[in-house]
Amino acid sequence: MDISIVIPVLNESEKITGDILAGSQFIIQQHYTGEIIIIDDGSADDTAEIARDTPVPDNVSLNVIRYTPHRGKGYAVRTGITNSTGKIVLFIDSGNCVPYENILPGIIKIQNGECDLAHGSRKLPESIIKKPHNLSRRITSFLFRVLLKVIFRLPSYLTDTQCGLKIYSGDIGRRLYLDCFTEGFMFDIEIIVRALKANYRIKEFPIQWSADPDSRLSLSHTPFDIIDELRNIKKRL
Repeated sequence: MDISIVIPVLNESEKITGDILAGSQFIIQQHYTGEIIIIDDGSADDTAEIARDTPVPDNVSLNVIRYTPHRGKGYAVRTGITNSTGKIVLFIDSGNCVPYENILPGIIKIQNGECDLAHGSRKLPESIIKKPHNLSRRITSFLFRVLLKVIFRLPSYLTDTQCGLKIYSGDIGRRLYLDCFTEGFMFDIEIIVRALKANYRIKEFPIQWSADPDSRLSLSHTPFDIIDELRNIKKRL
């Protein structure tokens, strides 16, 4: 496979068909051979069934993996990436918050040897935010970014660690996620720390982005889970 697209989902029955069609169209337009891997993280609705019934073109493989109970986004992304076969592997959030045409610059950076990991960033000057989060979420996100810099001393060129679009050289991505232990939302941080310790090169690229009002992450409802995950990452790595 040229490319593997991993989409973690939880109760996304209304969005999943659009996700698969958009991913398929991108693969066809770029003349890739590719696979779309849907990871249903214990949905209570019929997300998996709708996904399996969605038609895809001949040179696009569709793999729907469903498990119960719900484990967390990190577990879902790890499951998808470790089951991928593409020379390039990426994960992207459900709902088309980032248009698929935005993916290509990140892929090109990896193919040209500029980096091993390419991260979409909403914080770069060239990025276009069509629909921002509400003010309270933006303030919380800013404080969270400051906290990460203090705890993990992440390099200043990493402006958006939590963006839901990350691209990897296939073998490197599978290697990083094979050892990933964080099952919740902070898996991005663990993977970044692992990549930096292994001297893999990370580059960001600008994207167009719209906030999803149906986001599964609520920093006001899960702060202790997030803090526990960050402490565990710091302790183990």
